Amino acid sequence: MNPNVTRGSRTYGLLAYLYGPGRHNEHTDPHLVGSWDGFAPDPGRDPEVTVKHLATVLDLRVKQASDHARGKHVWHCSVRTAPEDRHLTDEEWNMVARRILNDVGIAPKNDPDACRWVAVRHADDHIHIAATLVRGDLRRARIDRDWPKAQAACRSLEKQLGLRRLNAGDGTAAKRATAAERRKAERTGRLETPRDTLRTAVRRALVGAETETEFLHRLRDAGLRVKLRRAPSGDLLGYAVALPGDRNADQQPVWFSGSTLAPDLSLPKIRARLHHDDLAAPPATIDAPAGALRPAVERRRTATTVEDTLATLCRDDDQAAADLVGMGEVLDALAATSAPSTRAELLTAARTFERATRSHVRAERAERRALRTAARGIIHAGTALGRGEDGGTTAMVLSTLVLATLAAARWHNARGHAQQAAAARRAADHLRAAALKAGATPMKALRREGQQLPAPDRRRHHTTIRTVLQDAPAMPLPQHPMNALAATLATAEAAGHDPQELLQQAMDLRELDTAKNIEDVLVWRIHHLADLPTEAERRGQTTERHTLDHAAGRINVPTIDGSRRQGPGR
Repeated sequence: MNPNVTRGSRTYGLLAYLYGPGRHNEHTDPHLVGSWDGFAPDPGRDPEVTVKHLATVLDLRVKQASDHARGKHVWHCSVRTAPEDRHLTDEEWNMVARRILNDVGIAPKNDPDACRWVAVRHADDHIHIAATLVRGDLRRARIDRDWPKAQAACRSLEKQLGLRRLNAGDGTAAKRATAAERRKAERTGRLETPRDTLRTAVRRALVGAETETEFLHRLRDAGLRVKLRRAPSGDLLGYAVALPGDRNADQQPVWFSGSTLAPDLSLPKIRARLHHDDLAAPPATIDAPAGALRPAVERRRTATTVEDTLATLCRDDDQAAADLVGMGEVLDALAATSAPSTRAELLTAARTFERATRSHVRAERAERRALRTAARGIIHAGTALGRGEDGGTTAMVLSTLVLATLAAARWHNARGHAQQAAAARRAADHLRAAALKAGATPMKALRREGQQLPAPDRRRHHTTIRTVLQDAPAMPLPQHPMNALAATLATAEAAGHDPQELLQQAMDLRELDTAKNIEDVLVWRIHHLADLPTEAERRGQTTERHTLDHAAGRINVPTIDGSRRQGPGR
């Protein structure tokens, strides 16, 4: 049951909409299901009553009150049940409205001077509560924290009425786009609201920035309009961003300050994050290595960094609060630089996990910066497509991130952060899907490589796979030969690893039972554990060596007998 609270100053305008046909003729049979005294005139049931008549009755005390009590005097709350919930009766909706108004403080039970209100139903799954905020004693109703109180009332009502139980909020979520913003996006043909687009753009600008100045430059480089607010001394106090072409009725840009996009995007919060970076030990130079392999190398480094973060999450340490922010930046960086085939899933994962990065837990050593450095490395390495990364190292880091996001869900669960835990679990689902897409091409190559192994080696590695999987509890045996996994074990063996020991180590990592494709997960875990190069990396290393040789004046010249010798460069 989801409440949405707004304020206004036109009682008649709100009622005219509620009793009207709706914007798409979606309103059916509008009528009252409850009112302050149970006898309010109902334009939906009494043909002698008009909407203006009902508005006049509701505004009676407003007309009598002082100007101070009149401002923004209309309180509006829509309450909607989940699609899978049963349809409540009018009597049940009346009870819902009274409980919310009582808990918010607009109409406390047994208060003779409570505010006037009505509840209108014009659909099966929701009602609208309209109240005027002047009491019978002509004082303004005091309703601090009305939305959290309405949320708490709905959580209690869900339990009482047997409805779907939603997660309780804690005030750290980003503000959602308003209905007006969503309608404007539809009219202008946007796939999402400017608020959502700007939130993603600001996060990406922050990922690659090391200083406040660089962050502001990156906002402009992303094509955003940027407005700075300064003190008389010239000190920067805040910033706001707008999308080019997004204008209001007065043809002025629609500005959003950082704090209205998300609580952690305000300038003070951004400064604190960047300042903590300055306090930390300097990172390894993110400009190295140069060349075609850099995107793949940065993804390998990130996989190692994320794996190190797992230890903090599994210890249930409050310091993980800082690492969760870094994990969010890693997801933003991957979404910005990965191939188009995985970009949509990664963008959804990053936006979903964003909710899991914010809570009231504060890390004492928030300057820990390893994940932020890894994210910046990914950003500065640039797009991965066609640059020594065929999806293999992306699948590798995503496989590790699945473990990290599920560990984040457990960390939040232990602290009662229901919304953050749910967001982390949803992000893990999107990461699994992205990992499968990212690894599709290299997995095909590995399957061909496995099929081409010498028959004795292929049988030996398949026997190892069956042996290890048989010993795993509740792990189903594969119905088809895992040729990609066999090829991976063969490569690991050639690199000096014990195949059975390495496979067992990959199996011992948690959450394998939630994998959509066990072979894919094991392949990329082994690649990470044994630091095995992907096929694209092997090709890239060969190309890079040839480039370096050429630059040094040494090129490989074929001889008559087919061998190669070093000759002078041109």
